[in-house]
Amino acid sequence: MSEMLDTQSAWMSQEELRLARERLPIVYVDAVPVRTGSQGQVLNVGLLLRAMPDGSISRAIVSGRVLYGERVRDALVRHLEKDLGPMALPQIPASPQPFTVVEYFPDPEVTGFHDPRQHAVSLAFVVPISGDCAPSQDALDLVWVTPEEASSPLFQSEMTNGQGRLVRMALAHCGLLP
Repeated sequence: MSEMLDTQSAWMSQEELRLARERLPIVYVDAVPVRTGSQGQVLNVGLLLRAMPDGSISRAIVSGRVLYGERVRDALVRHLEKDLGPMALPQIPASPQPFTVVEYFPDPEVTGFHDPRQHAVSLAFVVPISGDCAPSQDALDLVWVTPEEASSPLFQSEMTNGQGRLVRMALAHCGLLP
């Protein structure tokens, strides 16, 4: 029987993480939570309301680091459960494949995806959610909106650091944008 790697004790201190962020791209996962119909069509998109490090409030998708020794699948489940609650029941395929790869840079002009702390490479997924959600951890609220609402100028203006663009890319990947 194979042993699972203890990713919690294998992680870095805050100072080590700060130093790594100055020198290396950090691997992340981004997840756009969706509710689907019986034929697999996207009916709703889940958007979090989150307090940002600068004190502002922003709509956001689920996002977080992949820990050393952690499979991408496990990182997705961990972040989805952390932000949406343990009863969210994300439907992760046996072999998850991102719909795109996003590069976040400290300079917002490089790609339009911005993280002031670091250069991050993120694997982005559309993840169907079948359970009950209760925002937790850093999430203040969760709203389920239609794809049209999620791509509207109102919701797009409430999202920062390129995440509104990522939601539009996810909807386009699902065939929901012209």
